Amino acid sequence: MARAAGLALGYLADQLLGDPRRGHPVAGFGRTAAALERRTYRDDRVAGAVHTAVLVGAAAGLGVTADRTTRTRPVARTLVTAAATWAVLGGRSLGREAAAVGALLDAHDLPGARRRITHLVGRDPDTLDGAGIARACVESVAENTSDAVVAPLVWGAVAGVPGLLAYRAVNTLDAMIGHRSPRYRRFGWAAARLDDLANLVPARLAAALAAAAAPLVGGTPSDALRAVRRDAGSHPSPNAGPVEAAFAGALGRTLGGVNTYGDTVEDRGTLGDGPPPGAADISRALRLSALVGVGALIAAVAVAGGRGAVFSRRASAGGR
Repeated sequence: MARAAGLALGYLADQLLGDPRRGHPVAGFGRTAAALERRTYRDDRVAGAVHTAVLVGAAAGLGVTADRTTRTRPVARTLVTAAATWAVLGGRSLGREAAAVGALLDAHDLPGARRRITHLVGRDPDTLDGAGIARACVESVAENTSDAVVAPLVWGAVAGVPGLLAYRAVNTLDAMIGHRSPRYRRFGWAAARLDDLANLVPARLAAALAAAAAPLVGGTPSDALRAVRRDAGSHPSPNAGPVEAAFAGALGRTLGGVNTYGDTVEDRGTLGDGPPPGAADISRALRLSALVGVGALIAAVAVAGGRGAVFSRRASAGGR
């Protein structure tokens, strides 16, 4: 049961404390990845796959070592799992940044909102008006609820500390090199595909939880599920599509559309029905995100606790 307790404590730490202001392990991993890239970069998929395998393997190996050294020490294992969970979750930081954008929009500070939205999205802020910033913020809340809360909890429940650290390594590499720029179209291919695979189940769990929680934010599960079935496939991301569509349906708002990233223009389709989101919908999206996070925690603790009970019974049976 140490894994389940560690996940719960780590989730609580993230909600209460947020990310460490200095010495964040994920930032340290990013610096290491960037330094290694200077040696491994080649404009081909094989080099990118090796780069990704080395970094993800190192993160997973660190987790395996932590698991092995605490195998017979449940209190230590609980604390290590809690620390790893706290390090890889990003729910509190996501909420803080999104709320700040909403406050700037409420104050009609469009230049400030444009500057702040860059903390959440990569699209060109100069092309965004107030409605565009609100849409970008709600979409980021939806996608990052899955990536920064649900997925780590799922991998932590299934694979413990190795799963937590390996998932965060994969997701960080996808953010660093997984985009389709001329430099990373081939080198980042493996990181992007691995991230798609790692988020396949968590994204759909996040969408299902958003649909279930829809009545608590003024929506209905049927609207959320209809948006997922009808619209998710029009999104270029196989995992962001279901989550953003579920949030759109649950909130009764239309998300998606054309986004500008420097010289690149991307059509993300139309997700959901209703008017486009406004500043007031950011707080609704954050409530929905919090509900999804709690639902994911309950599921993760149940899975981790169930695994612990199974292994305990097997050990007991073997002893007899």
